[in-house]
Amino acid sequence: MSIPKEKLLWMYETMVKSRYYEELLVEAYAEGKKPVFNIGAGPIPGEMHLSNGQEPAAVGICAHLTKDDTVTSPHRPHHHAIAKGVDLKKMTAEIFGKVTGLGKGKGGHMHLFDPEVKFSCGGIVGAGIPHASGAALAAKQKGKDWVAVAFIGEGAANAGAFHETLNMAALWKLPLIVVVENNDWGISVPKSASTAISSNDKRAAGYENTAGYYVEDNDPLEMYRVSQQAVERARRGEGPSIIEIETYRFLGHFQGDPELYREKDEVPGLLQKDPINRLKEQLFRDGVSSEEIEQLENKAKGEVDTAFQFARESSYPLPEAALEDVFC
Repeated sequence: MSIPKEKLLWMYETMVKSRYYEELLVEAYAEGKKPVFNIGAGPIPGEMHLSNGQEPAAVGICAHLTKDDTVTSPHRPHHHAIAKGVDLKKMTAEIFGKVTGLGKGKGGHMHLFDPEVKFSCGGIVGAGIPHASGAALAAKQKGKDWVAVAFIGEGAANAGAFHETLNMAALWKLPLIVVVENNDWGISVPKSASTAISSNDKRAAGYENTAGYYVEDNDPLEMYRVSQQAVERARRGEGPSIIEIETYRFLGHFQGDPELYREKDEVPGLLQKDPINRLKEQLFRDGVSSEEIEQLENKAKGEVDTAFQFARESSYPLPEAALEDVFC
């Protein structure tokens, strides 16, 4: 299956945007935290979980989605949000805790929510799977061909919510796709020490009406092809799918993670297989010029720079607004 040029260019631009976005987050998050690391210091409060290296999972499937399709994300959400089309200015302002943010600065980076493009981030491991199934159920009841996608880490596939949700989604043939981003680490625990199955796509065999797909080596092109099959299948009303992609986490579980659990040469080895560079090489082979590539990169980085400027120049919410728009 050939991939249209415009889709490949969009995927590359979006991956560059996501990578550059998180590179600037690394810098901004470090402000005020050195020489002693303090998660409460600096312009960005709280913990920070980044997805550098995992971009293929997001662009591969979001290339097939529309604004009417739902996406839920865990605590490592930025590549998903950017690929789904979340407002970059408002998202950045939210991460900075500013009043112009998606949640007026109340949610932060682990609780992003943009109803304009049906995107939400639950933060808690596995929490987005039931939410996505609810959106899938709503689509089916309304007679729409909408799809719901839940991104999770491989560790979340061992949570009860994964199996409970897949059971009901299979029973009701819901248009749900669960994308398992297997970066091999559940915090500091390797997958081999926590999961009694080689890949979570094989769990699909335990549920009728459910398809399983596996993407090797963080390949954005294969992720695109596999996702097309899963999305088309969901839109036809044939039931849920599980996609596991072998991906790589270039950074620690969180910013400030000493990563003592990793081998010294693990990250350098992974960086040699950077999916952005590999996709760029593919574009060159397909005849895309270096000038066209540079234009895409400049456009992506320009949007990110504008978003960070907007966030930094926005105001913090006033103390008396702390309980506004809060529902209990």
